[in-house]
Amino acid sequence: MFGMSMSVGIDLGTANILVYVKNKGIVLREPSVVAVDKDTDKILAIGEEARDMIGRTPGNIVAIRPLRDGVIADYEMTESMIRHFLEKVIGRSFLFRPKVMICVPTGVNAVEKRAVQEAAEQAGAKKTELIEEPIAAALGAGIDISEPVGSMVVDIGGGTCDVAVISLGGIVCGESLRVAGDKFDSDIEFYIKKEYNLMIGERTSEKIKIEIGSAYPGARNKNVSVRGRDIVSGLPKVITVSSDEIAAALHDSVESIAVCVKSVLERTPPELAADIMDHGIILTGGGSMLYGLADLIRKETNIPTMLADDPLNCVALGTGKAIESGKF
Repeated sequence: MFGMSMSVGIDLGTANILVYVKNKGIVLREPSVVAVDKDTDKILAIGEEARDMIGRTPGNIVAIRPLRDGVIADYEMTESMIRHFLEKVIGRSFLFRPKVMICVPTGVNAVEKRAVQEAAEQAGAKKTELIEEPIAAALGAGIDISEPVGSMVVDIGGGTCDVAVISLGGIVCGESLRVAGDKFDSDIEFYIKKEYNLMIGERTSEKIKIEIGSAYPGARNKNVSVRGRDIVSGLPKVITVSSDEIAAALHDSVESIAVCVKSVLERTPPELAADIMDHGIILTGGGSMLYGLADLIRKETNIPTMLADDPLNCVALGTGKAIESGKF
């Protein structure tokens, strides 16, 4: 039994939710998906179970992603989801309600922040603090953000790409872009539909992105066979797609991320810009694992660019570090 109240960090992502428990580390990673029966509005499953239902269920069961572009799109579903994951981690009987720290993208406004806090409190949190995603990502990537030294983090999740220059524990300048991993998936889906008259689902497009996706033509040379439904005949069909085709499909989204990075660099005070030239740009988040993306940003900015050690878990680990540091 926990004699004192627990501290929990939540990386409330558009694609996945990660939960960090003080002194235990990351204890849960599940998709941010809720399966609902449309006819009765009853929640049937949350997380992993719900994701397995996407695209495979009778018409009355729909899979909802309560978070869109890193902000709450469906308040009640988000609350149910947070409650479900807290119960999973702590157990049903909240004798001591946990203190919760939640990550939010840089660009969210006061109303959106309040919605996140209220959802967590309704779900059983005693007290909720918010931490901005780039700060959590920087902490998780092992950057000492308390120093008066400029560091640049590009955190590309499922729904948002957060670019920020951090110094003395705060964001000096930053920008949030609603182009990230999910947009990559829908770009691939759209391309295959347009070029091959083939309908594929989001799980297939994500698989293509991971297996052969690349940030620019020539970055890798791989092919994959793709199964889908022919739009014309309505029958299943198999095609082969190459890395370069996927690079072409992703071109506009990748370019908008590079432009965003450059625009933040242009607004960075000269002293901090010099620090970034020395230390480089750190990429975090699942979307940053797109093959060749670090190279592309390096070419476009002439600044060394590295992928963090554990890009998928950076934000959750950083939230954990913020809790462990005792400031919470």
